[in-house]
Amino acid sequence: MAVDLGDARTGIAVCGKSELLASPVCVIAEKDFDKCIEKTAAQAKELRAEMIVVGYPKNMNGTIGERAEKCSLFAEKLGELTGLPVQLWDERNTTVSAHSCLSFTDTRGKKRKAVVDAVAASIILESYLGYRKNTGISGNAT
Repeated sequence: MAVDLGDARTGIAVCGKSELLASPVCVIAEKDFDKCIEKTAAQAKELRAEMIVVGYPKNMNGTIGERAEKCSLFAEKLGELTGLPVQLWDERNTTVSAHSCLSFTDTRGKKRKAVVDAVAASIILESYLGYRKNTGISGNAT
């Protein structure tokens, strides 16, 4: 399962056992940090996730900023709550890519706002799966 943490909306995506395709699942609308962790953990349980990949928004120059630190804390607490392995994954430009995908499908307005974070989570997961496939790292990343 992949997570694109946001201040108001957090995107969730999953892949199957074959790890071939990531699919957007939902967007959790929650501004409270701790409640968002709880709701994300509930999604992981419901989706029977075996591992969680959390987007890690490094700055464009590769440095770690306040947002990345927040995602790191989120990942740590999520791992404690679920007991699952949690991997941080560089998510630079995923939201831009998600908007491009949604433009291609002519998804606009409120509908775009409702799904862009889940699409970004699926891009994060596909990137992570591609890395694993290319490096020969095994395991389930659902």
